[in-house]
Amino acid sequence: MTSSLFSPVHVGPVALANRVVVSPMCQYSADDGCANDWHLMHLMQLAISGAGLVVLEATAIERRARITHGCLGLYSDANEAALARVMAAARRVAPPQTRWGIQINHAGRKASAQRPWEGRAALGPAEDPWQTEGPSPIAAGGHWHTPREMTHDDIRRVREGFVAATRRAIRLGFDVIEIHAAHGYLIHQFLSPLANQRTDMYGGSLENRLRFPLEIATAVREVLPPKVCLGLRITGSDWTPGGIELAETIVFADALRVRGADYVCVTTGGVVNARIDVRPGYQVPFAAEVKANVKLHTRAVGMIADAHQAETIIASGQADTVALGRAFLDDPRWVWHAAQSLGDEKSITFPPQYERSKPSLWAGADLARPATAKAS
Repeated sequence: MTSSLFSPVHVGPVALANRVVVSPMCQYSADDGCANDWHLMHLMQLAISGAGLVVLEATAIERRARITHGCLGLYSDANEAALARVMAAARRVAPPQTRWGIQINHAGRKASAQRPWEGRAALGPAEDPWQTEGPSPIAAGGHWHTPREMTHDDIRRVREGFVAATRRAIRLGFDVIEIHAAHGYLIHQFLSPLANQRTDMYGGSLENRLRFPLEIATAVREVLPPKVCLGLRITGSDWTPGGIELAETIVFADALRVRGADYVCVTTGGVVNARIDVRPGYQVPFAAEVKANVKLHTRAVGMIADAHQAETIIASGQADTVALGRAFLDDPRWVWHAAQSLGDEKSITFPPQYERSKPSLWAGADLARPATAKAS
C-alpha cells in the first residue's frame, strides 16, 4: 500500500520523494554565524531521517539580523565556508533523493536576544547587545529593545542582504530557498499593523504593507536558477485584534504566486504575545484555506506529530506537504516509524548500517515502540 504521505510530489522545479519536511529549527549554537560541530551532528542525523526535504534553521542575512549571538548566518565568507563543510558531510550520508532547503531571515525588532536557555529576554548591557531595527519604533513587548525605524536606505540594504545570502545559498547547492515572513520577524513586522505604523509607502494599507515583503520575494526570485525552488513561511493569523487575518494572508499568498513563489508554509502568531489554543494540527485550517483559495503548493505546520494525523492532512487535501519540527528532535527516526505505522515501509530507504532495526528483522521493535507496532 502506498500512503498519501509517502507519495512523491513536485514543488516547483524540485521533486520530493515524499510529503514530509523537516521544519527549520533554530539551534542557537553558531559562532558569529558559522556552523560548527553541533550543526554537523544535527544535520547528519536529519540527513538520514528519510524526509523528502530538510530545511535548515532560520539563517541571518547580516550580522545584525541574528536573533541571538548563536544564530546561523550567511553574511560572510567564513559563514559560507563553515556551512559548506557541514553540508558536504550531511549530503554524503543522506539518501540520494533527499532535498535540502535553507530559511533566510532578518529578526528585526526581535534581534539582540538571549538564547532560549539563557532567558529569552533582550540582551542586557553586559551581553554585547546591538541596536535593533524595524518598520516602526515599537518594541515587541516590555522586555524587548525598542527598534530604530528603518529608512528607505535601510530597506534597500536589507533587500540586497537577502539577495546576497541567496547567492551564497546557491553556491552551497541548496535546492530550496525559503524566506521567513512569519513568527514576528522583520518581514512579518512590515506585514502586521501591530508592528508597522508607518505613514509612507511601506505602511498603512495592505498594499503598502505588502510592498517590502514582495520586493524581497521578487529580488530573490530574480537571482535563483530555474532549478531552485522559492518558498516563504507566512502567517495565517496574529491571533490579536488589529493584526493579520486570514483574508490578508490569502491576498499575500496569491501575490507571491504571481511573483514566482513555488510554495507557502502557513504558520501563525509571534509578532506579539497572544492567547493561542495550541493543540494537534491547530494551524492546519489556515493552510487549508490558503490552499483552497490560491493555486500554490501549500505546506502545513504546527503540532503535527502523529503519522495518521499527517496522512489525513495530505489525503484530505488540506495541504500538499507537512512540516515537522520538534517531532524530529524527539524522534529522528520519525519517518521510518511513520511508514511502518501506515503500512508503507517499502517507501523508505534505511541506511544499510541501520536496516537490521526494521520491525521485519528485529522482534525488539514491538518492545521499543509498542504503540507504533500495534498501529501497523
